[in-house]
Amino acid sequence: MTRTRRGSANIYIVFYKPYGVLSQFTDSAGRVTLSSYGPFPKDAYPVGRLDTDSEGLLLLTNDGVTKHRLLEPRFGHERTYLAQVERIPDEAALHELRSGVIIDGRRTKEAKVRLLDYSPDLPPRPVPIRFRKNVPTSWIEITLREGRNRQVRKMTAAVGHPTLRLVRVGFGPLRLLGMQPGESRILSVAEVETLIPSLDVEVPQGS
Repeated sequence: MTRTRRGSANIYIVFYKPYGVLSQFTDSAGRVTLSSYGPFPKDAYPVGRLDTDSEGLLLLTNDGVTKHRLLEPRFGHERTYLAQVERIPDEAALHELRSGVIIDGRRTKEAKVRLLDYSPDLPPRPVPIRFRKNVPTSWIEITLREGRNRQVRKMTAAVGHPTLRLVRVGFGPLRLLGMQPGESRILSVAEVETLIPSLDVEVPQGS
């Protein structure tokens, strides 16, 4: 979907970043990057990034205003993840994740967290999860309004449930919508018309 906004033709692409891929187009060490997929327009760049060992929704755009608004902390755009963790978190651990935990010397903002009673229907990961013998795993859905470095992994580790697999399934109003790793799609008119108005909504201080 290309759309004229603030005087220029803008491009919005959702990409399902696979495991083991860098969220950038070049790498001096020769690792797999976004340039192995696409082709993407030359002036479209990722909004933020996902770690190499994380998967899921990555937005690429040439719209600098959209990029700024989605990443600017005061707008607090939601990021939703599915995390496979070691063991089954009890209500105390879930409450701690919701209310905030201390990572890197600062408390995280309040988050939406729920324990799933099923395994989500996700494509298999090319590199199998390293399970520990006799240690069960479970899945949680977690929605954040901030994007600190490796935040979900640090949060779950802080409450005793290390993350084994992490997939971002939502960013603001955008969703993966049944895509497969390595696939990309241009946003529909309806998605752009939902995304653009959401950019101007600030989260009240203290939320």
